Amino acid sequence: MKFFKLKRARSLGGLLAGLGVLVTALVATGGAALAMQVPGTDGGGDVVPPPPVVTVAGGMPGWQITLIAVGAALVASVLAVLADRTWSARGRVGAAASRASEA
Repeated sequence: MKFFKLKRARSLGGLLAGLGVLVTALVATGGAALAMQVPGTDGGGDVVPPPPVVTVAGGMPGWQITLIAVGAALVASVLAVLADRTWSARGRVGAAASRASEA
C-alpha cells in the first residue's frame, strides 16, 4: 500500500516538474516572440521610416542542424530508457506483490 502512494507522489512530482520547465521556457521565450519595433521620431517631429527587410539567403548552417538532430536523439533515447525501466519495474513489483499475497 505504501508503494502505491510513493508511486503517485513520484508521478505527480514528475508532472509538476515538467509543467515548471514548460512555463519557464514559455516565459523565457515569450518576450522575444511578442517584441515589436515601433517607428519613432528623429527629434524634429518627423517619423523615421522603418529599416528595410533583409532576406537571408543560405538558411541554417549544417552544424546547427546536426546539433539539433543529436539533441533530439539523446532526448528520445533517455525517454525510451526511462519508459522501459518504468515498465519493467511495474512487472517486477506486481509479481512480488502477488507472491506475497499468496503466502
